[in-house]
Amino acid sequence: MEKKAKIIATLGPAVFSESKLKTLVKSGVDAFRINFSHDVTGIQKVVSKIRRIEKNLNKNVSIIADLQGVKLRVGKTSASSINIKYNQKFIFDSNKQIGDENRISFPYPLILKKLKKGSKVLLDDGKYSFKVIKKLKNGVLTVCQSSGCKIRSNKSVHLQNFFMPFNNLTRKDKADIKIAKKLGCNWIALSYIQNSKLVRQTRKLINKDMGIICKIENKTALKNIDDIIKATDVIMIARGDLAIDIGHSDVPQVQLDLIKKCSKLSRPVIVATQMLESMIENLTPTRAEINDIATAIFQGADIVMLSAETAIGKYPIESVNVMNKTITSTEKYKKRHIGDFKNKVDIKTNPRKSIVLSIKDLAYNPIVKGIIAFSNSGRSAKLVSTMRPSVKIITISPNINVSRQTSLLWGVESVNSRDPQGWKDMMNISKEIIRKDKSIKKNDFVIITAGLPFGRADMTNMIRFYKVGT
Repeated sequence: MEKKAKIIATLGPAVFSESKLKTLVKSGVDAFRINFSHDVTGIQKVVSKIRRIEKNLNKNVSIIADLQGVKLRVGKTSASSINIKYNQKFIFDSNKQIGDENRISFPYPLILKKLKKGSKVLLDDGKYSFKVIKKLKNGVLTVCQSSGCKIRSNKSVHLQNFFMPFNNLTRKDKADIKIAKKLGCNWIALSYIQNSKLVRQTRKLINKDMGIICKIENKTALKNIDDIIKATDVIMIARGDLAIDIGHSDVPQVQLDLIKKCSKLSRPVIVATQMLESMIENLTPTRAEINDIATAIFQGADIVMLSAETAIGKYPIESVNVMNKTITSTEKYKKRHIGDFKNKVDIKTNPRKSIVLSIKDLAYNPIVKGIIAFSNSGRSAKLVSTMRPSVKIITISPNINVSRQTSLLWGVESVNSRDPQGWKDMMNISKEIIRKDKSIKKNDFVIITAGLPFGRADMTNMIRFYKVGT
């Protein structure tokens, strides 16, 4: 059984070789994330490797450009990591020099001025805590309140009870969008979003065949969540910064609420951050981490993401294998108890959803083995995916970037093919694909759906119930 939920792996030195990238794709990775908060020099070579692998394995792969936004970060360190002891004094300053065991650059002078004695500085998704004990001319002197603290280059910083409005793309984000377009990225992920304004700004700068992912990381985003969901293409529950902002104990309920809300509004959901954190250093995961992945799948997450586990971890391939195995095992249980997990989609305001819901109902017939959806823009593919049909979904688009984008969607196998020239040509393309699929046999039934007229349709408006071999 092939998994339905998809896996994102973050790119980094641990997986830059072509052999490792190929193994990751064969092991179940559907998309690669480029973290633009880090140095992306030479990333074009890595992307070229992915595109060669994609062709070699005949599997479309999404590439996500994750923008930095206004997420605060420290500067670079002199070593791969700096070890800071509990109760050790440590300086955060605005100097641009490389950091060492005594200090590190925090290049935000205006923020440093606003910090007070007693303020908390949290590093690396809140793993390490520092307390300000003295104000300095160009920084703050702190004391480390965590044991086993390791500071690495460009790690995130969160300041408790410190609000900073973010309504416009930064210069860096705009420059990185240009790089992402040149790289042929299929998705732009917006960090530290607070409302839908950033989404609208980004739409004007990206290509039409690129999608937007909104990372939910703060209280303000939660207050404006309905507006954000309607404006974006995908939601990412970025649990690291979110946990720091709302409290760790509130994250599970927020995760469940967001997945339910996105399901009703037909928006895919990514669950991210520390899913297999222990496997950065260890060959085997904890039972809690396995449960975390399974819980996300049970709740209805479309996609789960690995960050440091694949970027800098010792066991990137093993991490993907563990995640793949857990997803598959969980989905087998869900399939046997399908009635408990059928999602509820709001169809009141969108007739397209009513048509796709009919496809879903047809798909629960045991004689149906697949759905073939012709989708020029990818919109129909997204809707079919969010309806959670029980059978394989094959989406067809003449646009390779749309095919790559839809490969991230739950249950979707994306195929790049010519645009049908008419009804007969649509059936010929469908039959070609069915012949190559060993899981679909003669006398099985397949649902074929498309928008008519071909190439100009605004919505899915045609369903055909096709018996293979006739």
